[in-house]
Amino acid sequence: MSHDKHYHPLIADRVYFGGAAGVAAMVGEDGVEVVVDLREESTGCAAPGADVVWTRIPLDDRPEAPQSALFKAAIDAVVAAYRDGRKVGFHCGGGKGRTGTVAAGVLLELGLCRTLAEAEAKAREARPVINIKPLQRVALQSLYPDA
Repeated sequence: MSHDKHYHPLIADRVYFGGAAGVAAMVGEDGVEVVVDLREESTGCAAPGADVVWTRIPLDDRPEAPQSALFKAAIDAVVAAYRDGRKVGFHCGGGKGRTGTVAAGVLLELGLCRTLAEAEAKAREARPVINIKPLQRVALQSLYPDA
């Protein structure tokens, strides 16, 4: 794993998450095959020239309303790659808010956590800088009302 802590494993040897600065290491060191880029501001894969499947889900870091549909698309993209047996990494700029929100959603979607609080705690345990913002939390609550 990256020694500079730009990314971390969410699910050992399969799912990685972090900031854009960690994407090249996710690919080069851990063999990530699918990169889900959560940056609205993105203009291309954060690992230029990498032989990966790159998907951009344009989430705003400071939205004026919850972005439930976009978060669901991001969660589904990560889960689909995982279920296909591929190594997947996802990231935003710094790997805190948007990335933390998707991490919690992935854990809930896969049934690895039962509550939003548990999913957020597990994501933060893996990546301590996680900071789910209020509107991001609202999006998760709308997607997982029973969590």
